[in-house]
This record gives sequence, structure tokens and C-alpha cells, in this order.
Amino acid sequence: MADLDSKLDHKHWLVPVLVTLIGVFMSILDSSIVNVAISSIMTVFNTDTAGVEWVSTAYMLAMGMVVPLSGWLGDRIGLKRLYLWCLLAFTIGSVLCACAWNIESLIGARVLQALGGGMLMPTVMAIIYRLVPREQMGTGMGIFGMALIVAPAIGPTLGGYLVEYIDWRWIFTINLPVGIIGGILGLFLIPEFSRHREAGRFDLPGALTAGLGFAGLLYVLSKGNDWGWTSEATILTLVASLGLLFIFVLIELWSPHPLLDLKVFTFPSFTFANIAVIITTIAMFAGLFYIPLFLQSIRGLGAMQTGMLMFPSALASGIIMPISGKLYDRFGPRVLMFGGLTLMALTTWLLSTISLDTGLTTIMGWLVIRGFAMGFCMMPAQTAAMNDMPAVLISRATAVTSIVRNVAASFGIAIMTVLLTQRSSFHMARMTDSLGPDNLAYTSWLSQHPGYGAQMFAGHLGKQSFVFAIDDVFLITAFVTLLALIPAFFLRKKKKPINAGAPAAVME
Repeated sequence: MADLDSKLDHKHWLVPVLVTLIGVFMSILDSSIVNVAISSIMTVFNTDTAGVEWVSTAYMLAMGMVVPLSGWLGDRIGLKRLYLWCLLAFTIGSVLCACAWNIESLIGARVLQALGGGMLMPTVMAIIYRLVPREQMGTGMGIFGMALIVAPAIGPTLGGYLVEYIDWRWIFTINLPVGIIGGILGLFLIPEFSRHREAGRFDLPGALTAGLGFAGLLYVLSKGNDWGWTSEATILTLVASLGLLFIFVLIELWSPHPLLDLKVFTFPSFTFANIAVIITTIAMFAGLFYIPLFLQSIRGLGAMQTGMLMFPSALASGIIMPISGKLYDRFGPRVLMFGGLTLMALTTWLLSTISLDTGLTTIMGWLVIRGFAMGFCMMPAQTAAMNDMPAVLISRATAVTSIVRNVAASFGIAIMTVLLTQRSSFHMARMTDSLGPDNLAYTSWLSQHPGYGAQMFAGHLGKQSFVFAIDDVFLITAFVTLLALIPAFFLRKKKKPINAGAPAAVME
């Protein structure tokens, strides 16, 4: 095997990295873009909410089940081949989604999409860590982070445009040309990689317990608010999922060929970085989820308008990611994360002051600053996670990181939604207790809105209580964000090796 240095100049890793981002961007985009088409899908297929929910739920569950397989498959068939197969599965699934003739066929096609899309992110992360020289890893991961943050932010905008002005099927159809182009470019521009370890026998017990355990956990976190967190269904599903994951950990500790090599947690940088990733992911999704909810449910904006208002923040993150990557290569993760986390906590606190009268320009400005802050938080943590990781464990470590991020996102949204519901009820009860002719707010509102009565005022209070609850959620999220400063303190810059500049990838 010849060293890649003879085939590829060190400065030219950028091209194959950008090629791999096509798949990642498509996968992340499709996880959010479909949400704006839900009402159209319900109308076309004459289904109810319970049926159409599975269009998103099936995608999420399938992704949770296949991510643990990515490390083993990467060792088994090679990272380039795995990437191309995943991209092919995702593209075919997209075409089948566009051609769906009923809700069942659409759900099945979404599962095929997820089988490819779920493994794209950990596979691309492994490719980047094998391809990019360690002393330039910050720059490489900064470019990767552009897709990670920008895609879910522009998804509602693009989806809203396609649904409103063309047809909902186009949210899937557009993946076909992109997938074909990405596959052709990947075939010729992504190098083959030497295999640092044999895949070993397939860990079937580990695959079953991990897949079912993670899928069950993600499912209960997404459905717990609908079922009720103390309901029998929630408790039984949660206990069963955690039990399966506990059995999975025991299997992996004893297995000579584990599906997920848990020894990656013996590296302090990996453990501390993933703790920081959990916290920052929760904080990031709080903004991505609850701001659109506020803008559409309370302020009455459409999906397209909401997406356009949030797009500048995504653009800010996209611009700052490569810059923070270069700064990481020079200063390491600690300085960037301290600055980014502090700024994110500050802007999240500002979001906790939102009211019914807060200007849209003001909200957009806060989100833009928050977008810059996220660019300084996410990339350094993910890059530092692999600082001390030997090349032989890269594929397995990226699979673990992807699982951590997915569970953290679902867990964060679930917990915050419970908090939102409880605080909304609390504020509504507090305000209605004093509702009456002696209530100054009530009499003032009636004087400003002649012809309306107590029922309309109660609707106004419902909106107000919801806004107060969102404010509470952001206030708590701001304090949670600051907790990430603790693991960030223990992150350090990778010492430059003697043979710095030699990438880990080699041609087969």
C-alpha cells in the first residue's frame, strides 16, 4: 500500500471532504424538511395525525437502529464503499418517497431512506478523521459543522417553498439529482482507505439489543408528552429500552468483537467532549425547535416566513464554522468553547425575555448572534473528542458520537416539551385565578378590544401563558448551557506529532 501522500497533496483533502458533505447535508435536511409537508400528506393520503406521524417517527427510529452498525460495516467493507452504499440507499428511498401511492408506502420508503441516512454522518466523520491531517482537523470539522447546523435551519424554508409553490413530493424528488451527482463525485474523488483493524464476527446480540434499545428510547422520548410521562405505556417502554441498553453494555464488555467498542470512553478527551456535546446539542435544539413554534403558533407566521427569519442565523453558523476551525488549529478547543458557550448562554437568556410584542428584527438579531456562538461550541467539542483516539478506533468512536448526539437531541426536546407544558399550565392557572372585573389587565384589554368578551380574553391569556412558558424554557436552557464550561475546561489541543502533516488515509 502506498501512502496517500504520493497520491494526494496535503492541501487537497478539501475536495473529498466537500464531496462527502453532500450526503450528510441531504440526510440532515430530510429529517426536518418533511415536517412542513405533514398537512399536505394528510390531505393527499386521507390519513389522520396518528398515521402521518409515522412518516417522521419511522425515519427517526430506523436511524437509531442502524447507527450502531456503521462502525462495524466501515471496518468490514471500507469507509468509501459504505458511504457510497448509504448514499445509494438514501437516494433510492427518496425516489420511492416521491412515488408513494399511500401512507404505508411512504412510511416504508422513509425507513429505506433512514437506513442509508443514519449511517452517513458517522461514516463521513470517520472519513474526515482518516483523511485530514491532525493539525488541520479543526478546519476539517469546521467545514463538516456547516452541514450539521445549516441543514436543519434551512429545511423548513426550502420545504415551505416547495410545498407552497410546487408540490410536496418535490421535497424528496430533489434528492435524486443531488444523490446521483454526489455518488459519481464520491466514486472518483473519495480515496480508498487502508483498514486498520479486522471487523471480526458480526455481533448479532449486540446489534439487536442496541438497535431495539436506542430505537425504543428515542421513541418514548418523542411520544412521552403525548402518552403522559407517568402513563403505563411510557414507563413500560422506557424500562424495556433501558433494560435492553443495559444488556447491550454487558454484551459489549464481554464480547471479543463488540459492535460498539466502549473502550473509547477510556480516553478522557472523548468522554469530556461528549458531555459537552450533549449539553450544547440540547441548547442548540431548544432554539431550533421552540423559536419556530413561537413564530408560527403565537405570531401567526407561515413556514416560509419562519424559515426566512431563521435563515440568517444558519448562515452565521455556516460562515463562522470554517473560521472557528482555523482558530481551533491554532488555539485549541478550550478558548473557543469558553467564548462560544458564554455567548450562547447570553443570547439564550435574551430569548427568555421574548414577549408577544417583541420585534421580529430583534429576535432575528439575537438568533444571528446565537448562530455565531454555536459555531464556536459544536465544532471544537466534536473535534476534541478524537484528539487522542487511535486510528484503529475512529470508525467505532464516530458511531458512538452520532448516537450520543441523536439521543441528546431527542432527550432535550422531550424534557423541554414537558417543562413547556407544565409551565404553560402554571402560568395559565395563575392568570385566570385573578380573572374578573377587578383585574386591571382584563379591563384594559376589553377597553382596547371593544366587542370582545371573557372568552376572547382567555384565548389571549392562553397565548400569553405559552410565551411565559417558552421564556422559562430558555432561561433554564441558558443555565444548562453554562454547565458545559465544566467539561470544556478539561479539553486540550492535540500535541503536534513529529511527522505532522501526514494524513491517516492510504490508498488500497
